[in-house]
Amino acid sequence: MDRMLMVVFDDEDKAREGSHVLRKLDRDGNIVVYDAAIVVKNRNGTTSVKRGGEYGPLGTLTGLTLGSFIGLLGGPLGAAMGAAGGTLIGALSDFENVRVGSDFIEEASNELVPGKVALVAEIDEEEITPVDEGMEVLGGRVLRRSLRELKHSRNEQDIATLKGEIAHSKAEHAAATADRKAKLQARIDALNERLKQKIDQAKTRRETFQRHAEAKIETLKVKAKESKQEIKAKHEQRVAKAKKDYHEWVDRIETEVY
Repeated sequence: MDRMLMVVFDDEDKAREGSHVLRKLDRDGNIVVYDAAIVVKNRNGTTSVKRGGEYGPLGTLTGLTLGSFIGLLGGPLGAAMGAAGGTLIGALSDFENVRVGSDFIEEASNELVPGKVALVAEIDEEEITPVDEGMEVLGGRVLRRSLRELKHSRNEQDIATLKGEIAHSKAEHAAATADRKAKLQARIDALNERLKQKIDQAKTRRETFQRHAEAKIETLKVKAKESKQEIKAKHEQRVAKAKKDYHEWVDRIETEVY
């Protein structure tokens, strides 16, 4: 099961030890770590990323899910959304990309108080015990949440609304007097530009998630190829499931009409 993992420690050294635990569990086939980082909550309330990029194709902090999650760890959800990316729109996009509930982001933000350090990771785990036991020994507080299926409902709704507005304005334009046609045409042109922007945003987001999913599959393939025989079968099963989920997702999004 794909999950967002966050383990809160009292200091950076413990968080680094926690990172070693994740790597060992990954090597042993107990979990798969797609991307991970250590995030420090500074005394002034800001956050800084101290470490990452050790886990293969996604491990460069360009992993969409993890990067967006880190972007929202600045504080309670409202404050984080006001600061993420410098704009509310950017923060809303981050929130959608994380694919966990706002309650989890609130809980994670509240746990990461100034002076604390968090190990955050996007992982695949079948059982929670291996991670929990490893982190509890180090004094870490473990939080996790399953990643939800990617949805495009908000984009679809926005696009449908804009199309409806355009259709209504065109009908009004057709029946308008000459002195009103220019103003209505300006409105139609502005709505068409907004529609184009929305469609481009939706396509970009879809393509980004597609690359993200493909990179995860490649990560699993590499692990299956390099693993010892007793671990190889487990990774091959993960590859098969990831491919199945990916192709089902692609089939669904191809039905979206922009």
